[in-house]
Amino acid sequence: MGILKYFFKKNNKDIKDFLNRGAVIIDVRTKQEWNEGHINGAIHIPLSELKNNIEEIKVINKPIIAHCKSGVRSSKAAKLLKFYKIEAINGGGIADLKQLIA
Repeated sequence: MGILKYFFKKNNKDIKDFLNRGAVIIDVRTKQEWNEGHINGAIHIPLSELKNNIEEIKVINKPIIAHCKSGVRSSKAAKLLKFYKIEAINGGGIADLKQLIA
């Protein structure tokens, strides 16, 4: 297991549980990355703008799965959302998450 995967590992069972409960996927990658491809139905909020959108995210009133390219930014996003009492999980990188939800 690579060092990044160790520190930013995700639990596929938890992600599936979140999805079964109607979770919303938030893509925290840059606009350029989003434009290169994204998960259908995901909401795009770059990590740099996440804190400014906390109230809008709270209104969604659903669990959140944050994802990015590798899992590093989405780990930070999940921690930030949890700080604001939003139920959130790190969905990891887009490629792995796409495979999980396919």
